[in-house]
Amino acid sequence: MLLRFTKMHGLGNDFMVLDLVSQHAHIQPKHAKQWGDRHTGIGFDQLLIVEAPNNPDVDFRYRIFNADGSEVEQCGNGARCFARFVLDKRLTAKKLIRVETKGGIIELDVRNDGQICVDMGPPRLAPEQIPFQAAEQALSYALEVDGQNYSIAAVSMGNPHSVLRVDDVLTAPVHELGPKIEHHPRFPQRVNAGFIQIVDRHHANLRVWERGAGETQACGTGACAAAVAAISQGWMDSPVSIDLPGGRLSIEWAGPGQPVLMTGPAVRVYEGQVRL
Repeated sequence: MLLRFTKMHGLGNDFMVLDLVSQHAHIQPKHAKQWGDRHTGIGFDQLLIVEAPNNPDVDFRYRIFNADGSEVEQCGNGARCFARFVLDKRLTAKKLIRVETKGGIIELDVRNDGQICVDMGPPRLAPEQIPFQAAEQALSYALEVDGQNYSIAAVSMGNPHSVLRVDDVLTAPVHELGPKIEHHPRFPQRVNAGFIQIVDRHHANLRVWERGAGETQACGTGACAAAVAAISQGWMDSPVSIDLPGGRLSIEWAGPGQPVLMTGPAVRVYEGQVRL
């Protein structure tokens, strides 16, 4: 059978989006791995699946698979593309959309200027909620990698993140250190590894090694986690602008217990069909 799909991106973080509300298919991890290959498939960082909700209090259900076939809980750039997709496909006429994800319920606000604000909910900072192995909650933790200690923050935005402050993201060892942090035994479900450079109180540069995808052009949840870490540790003040290789995201966070608001673009690239 042939399935219609849309290729999209949020600041270069790219997605294959499947509508399984009006189409019917059983998607398996092997399909994501096959389609995600940039040489023999469509090529993407994540596969986004739009489904009818199980919960009557939300508008849609949203599933996310990495290019390696692993299913993940949350994706901030994907959430913005999700909102643009369901409006473009006329699956909803709402501009404020509630979506059920594996990592919890999020709210998407499609603004008149085309930007999309995602209410990501409050960050989770307790080690057991991330999950991260630590005796107690702290603003930063010493993480040993190859005999060297690094000071990281650990944050969950519905998916786990570590945040490491660096002097310069351009020279940061993202491709060497990123996979080692991703697979560190203190993160039992692996982790997304962020490398943040503070420019001033409201501006930072960020690169992210994503769990199951490698370095991407942008990571929405990674930008949220980095902003939370930077504000918590007194390095920055809300609102903050986070510059990633693919572009800029705006993040607002009022402090513990408050939701993180992320605003940025979502772009449709092309439509296609794939054989299942």
